[in-house]
Parts: sequence; structure tokens; C-alpha cells
Amino acid sequence: MLAAKLAHDGKLGKITEVHAHTLSPGTTHDWLPAQPEPPRDVIDWDLWLGPVPWRPYNETYVRGGWHGHFDFHGGGILEWGTHTVDLCQWGNQSDDTTPVEYWATYNANGEKTSRVEARYANDVKLVMRTDGWLGLGTCPIRYVGEEGWVETGDSGRMEVSSDALRRELRFFGTPGTDPTNHVREFLDCVKSRREPSSHADVAAMAHIACHCAKIVWDLSPARKSASEESLVLEFDPVKEEFIGTGSDVNAANRLRSRAMRSPWRI
Repeated sequence: MLAAKLAHDGKLGKITEVHAHTLSPGTTHDWLPAQPEPPRDVIDWDLWLGPVPWRPYNETYVRGGWHGHFDFHGGGILEWGTHTVDLCQWGNQSDDTTPVEYWATYNANGEKTSRVEARYANDVKLVMRTDGWLGLGTCPIRYVGEEGWVETGDSGRMEVSSDALRRELRFFGTPGTDPTNHVREFLDCVKSRREPSSHADVAAMAHIACHCAKIVWDLSPARKSASEESLVLEFDPVKEEFIGTGSDVNAANRLRSRAMRSPWRI
């Protein structure tokens, strides 16, 4: 991606922030009204539920309405953020790690927003936000440096902050997201036995960062005023656990996994 190359080649100056498009992190613990279960050979409801807590059948779940329910869904940060946070990690050259601090954000009235921010060990800030994008396609990201910024999405279009950066854009009209490129690289890697660009460990680190963001958002309380301090959770990317003391840290570490309904186990 040319945007990442601009960041890596120093054309933006020292990188200070990387921005990932996400959807709302919120989920609900509500259950939909019970409906009669269909025959098992139509839908095996127990198998469909898998390891999550049992709940009555409702056809809305199996038609895509499982979105937004805590037992099934990690909110928009986990669902959508995994498509964009990995690009931010790439731009920050931090594919093998995650941010080390996470916090939710609040508006001027003290209300929690859908935006979560984090900090890498190199002091670059990761911003996971839903709005304020330039409309360059889905899955937009932005790299911000001391000397400028670049934003792009899966349309292949790019916007930059200055004419000097615009002169660096050698290619225009790129096709954007093309799944055939992913398939071609995968087949080439099968033949050569080399790792693909976004291999399992790269994907895992992006997912872990999104999980951490969801956890801190869930644990961050409503505030009485905008002047109150945000909950900041520290994270150890090597041990893959939250560090520090206190009930919030303990709660965050418990949320790294969930109890599984018998007989499911790992």
C-alpha cells in the first residue's frame, strides 16, 4: 500500500498517530423472545449456540441478527476493527506487538463515545473511531506524522495533507481491494513455504488490540463530568495480559476469556 510506504519512508515525518475505522463497540445482554425451535435437521440450535450460554431460539439470530448481542458479538471494534487495526499496525511497523495502554473517550457532557484510543510503546497513538472520515471507501485508515498525513480506503483513492505529499503519489486509479490478490499470494506462499504478508501472528496481534479496546470500553463507567479521569488499562503484549493492580485490572483479565457451556472446551 502506497500509504504505508509514505509512512515507512519518512515522507510524513515522525509518525504520531494511526487511525482505524471501527463501528460502535456497544453490545446488549438482552435476549430476543422465545420462538418454537425448528426440527434439528433444519437447525441444530444447540450446535448453533456452541459454547455460549443457552438461550431460547429466535430465527432473527440465525438470519444475521446475532450482531450486537454480547454472547455472539464483540461489537464493532472487534468485527470491523480487525480489518483496519492491522493496517495501522503495519503503518506503525508494529505487526509483532500491540499498544500498551488503552482508554475510552468522552464528549463534553461526560458521555462515553464510540471512540477508543491506545498508545504503543513507541508513543504512537492508535485512534479507533467511527466518524470523521473522508469517504474514500470502506475500511479507511489514516497515518499522521509531524510533517503531514495520508488517508485511504479500499476504493484505492488517497488524500494527503499537502501538495508536496501529493507529488509523491505516483499511481492513481488503483483498484483498491481485490480478493484475487490475496488468493494469488496465498497460493504463492503454499508453493514457496514463505509467510504471507498478513500471516496468522499479524492477524492475532490486531485481534488482541481490538479485544483490549472492547474490554476497556466495556469497563469504562459513565462519568459525572467531562473533567473526571478516564480509566486507563496497561497491557503486556508479551504475556498478553493486563498489568497493574486493582479491581479494574482483575476484571479486564477475566474478560480475556469466557466460560464455555458444557461439553465445549478448548
